Amino acid sequence: MVQVVIQPSYGTPGARRHWADTLAQAVPFEPIRPSPADLAQLNTVHPGGRARFWGATAKHDKRMDSLALGDVVLLTGRKHVLAIGEVGHPFRDPAFARRLWRPDPTKCLWSNVYSFRHYWPVHMPYEEIWALPGFTTGDNFMGLRFLAPEKAAVVLAHIAADRRSAPAADDEICHAAV
Repeated sequence: MVQVVIQPSYGTPGARRHWADTLAQAVPFEPIRPSPADLAQLNTVHPGGRARFWGATAKHDKRMDSLALGDVVLLTGRKHVLAIGEVGHPFRDPAFARRLWRPDPTKCLWSNVYSFRHYWPVHMPYEEIWALPGFTTGDNFMGLRFLAPEKAAVVLAHIAADRRSAPAADDEICHAAV
């Protein structure tokens, strides 16, 4: 079954900067020097040599170990789902993450990285998610969250029925409505 992850991604100035760097546009990954094994996987999923990326910190390692090709991520911020991505290649490489996002060394560092083989901007208010069966009104989706299978199925059905949710190919230019 496809997992659905809710990933806060636009709440701080640093997150917005990373969004601009690696979500608003696909980036060439070979110059960022992933490991040879990850480079091979990335080239398989993204033959054009470019991808959009996001990640998670080491405290999420155990959950991130279950992230797989085709899982769906709802990228959130400003009380909206701002984009939806379909995972391409998930991997753990703190050095790649540091080169990708160049974080302040005193801030939280990422160890988990994942590419998106499909990515599409949306502007879906939280109220739309709250209205779905199993969700709670007022939940601001703080922190990385892997949804239970029954909630994931509801979200996937909603996304499939939503005409705003048309995925873009890796090489298309997409601009999030943020």
